[in-house]
Amino acid sequence: MTERRKLWILVLCCIGQFMVILDVSVVNVALPSIRTGLHFSNADLQWVVNAYTLTFAGFLLLGGRACDLLVRRNVFNFGMGLFALASLVGGLAQSQMMLVIARGIQGLGGAVVAPATLSILTSTFTEGSERNKALGAWGAMGAVGGATGGLLGGLLTQALSWRWILFINVPIGAATAFGALRFITAERPASPARRDFDLAGAITGTAGLIVLTFGIVKTEQYGWGSARTIVTLAIAVALLALFVLIEGRFAKQPLMPLGVFRSRQLNAANVVVMLLGASAFGMWYFVSLYLQEVRGFTPIETGVAFLPATVALAGCAQVAGKRIQTIGPGRLLVVGMVLIAVGLFWLGQISVNGSYATEVLVPLVFAGAGIGITFVSVTVAAMAGVQHGEVGLASGLINTARQIGGSLGLAILATLATTRTSSLLHHASVHSALTSGFQRAFMLGGILAAVGAVASALLIPMRRPPRRGASDMPVAESAGS
Repeated sequence: MTERRKLWILVLCCIGQFMVILDVSVVNVALPSIRTGLHFSNADLQWVVNAYTLTFAGFLLLGGRACDLLVRRNVFNFGMGLFALASLVGGLAQSQMMLVIARGIQGLGGAVVAPATLSILTSTFTEGSERNKALGAWGAMGAVGGATGGLLGGLLTQALSWRWILFINVPIGAATAFGALRFITAERPASPARRDFDLAGAITGTAGLIVLTFGIVKTEQYGWGSARTIVTLAIAVALLALFVLIEGRFAKQPLMPLGVFRSRQLNAANVVVMLLGASAFGMWYFVSLYLQEVRGFTPIETGVAFLPATVALAGCAQVAGKRIQTIGPGRLLVVGMVLIAVGLFWLGQISVNGSYATEVLVPLVFAGAGIGITFVSVTVAAMAGVQHGEVGLASGLINTARQIGGSLGLAILATLATTRTSSLLHHASVHSALTSGFQRAFMLGGILAAVGAVASALLIPMRRPPRRGASDMPVAESAGS
């Protein structure tokens, strides 16, 4: 394969990864405009975010399985086509349900594209320096997607409309799919006869998470003790139990082999990463609403307001990656989760007319730095607890756990904030009521992060990895317990 062809394959995979990660964050700045345009309630607005992240998390392992069994180029193009089509439908949405369903289908497309890009790069580039450089560029594009989502969302929303944060995916997706047909070879899988996808596991797991989130969100309207809430949560538990049963007893090739959880360190890392998602995921959501609905920021100003935090996130992730061999993932995890907790507790002190610099900017930078440190450290900690043949599965589980934690955390925090705001509207201004609701959400997020710091200290080994030969070992092994 020529170097030019490899370069084009790298570019196409990086674009795919950029789009998938971008669409997790790009909607945050557009949320107030979406609420006004389609008349979302405070509680239901979170489904614009959660519909994407829940289906992305639920089908991520299935997408990875498809890459092992089918032609990778076809899998990539199917995911990209689905992603672009759902973006078009979402941009044209005239109702809340239409947009939420489109976002869910977007998440399914993203769950196919993300593992496909990684699989294509792994099979295209030779193991060693060449592959490491390609994967470095791929990872960087994912980070850029997350970091620029707020600014790009603000620019598109203010210059055109919120619908363009979805429309923009259509021409890019079509061009990427066409480029894949031109440059990516249609390689057959090594063992095409083994085509057990465990679709039942993917559907029951995802449905259980969606019903669970729906039940939590609706407690603001019906209360925790209502028959409707109890029945909804019981259905969610039954679906999740069925998922575990399918994975443990009936699936020929389970998406989540239960045997992988024999690693105590992987289990601990999954607990920490769920708390990371639950505490940090809602931060961007609530800060965006606070800045625009209480402080009167424009979408572009809100996007710019997020930039220092994203720079801190990216910079601290780089530092953590370089120092983790000498410090160890356990210590870094504690530091990262403490920084997130400090930032969220600080945000819990926001006021209607306070200073942006002291009440928002500084705590955002603290939390962003903590997220960067924690994300790198928890991944290394998880990989150190599994056997070599299960590294791919463990990586998928960590990403899935983070998305699930984020979705459930956002549901709980948004319900708490909405309940608090509704209770104050009768005897306080709208801005004061909203701010009080956001304060409650940030404080609970800080508590979750603090629990994550304690869990890291108790469950993840604190000692440094062995120095002897550390530079020659894979990160996952040299950071072992």
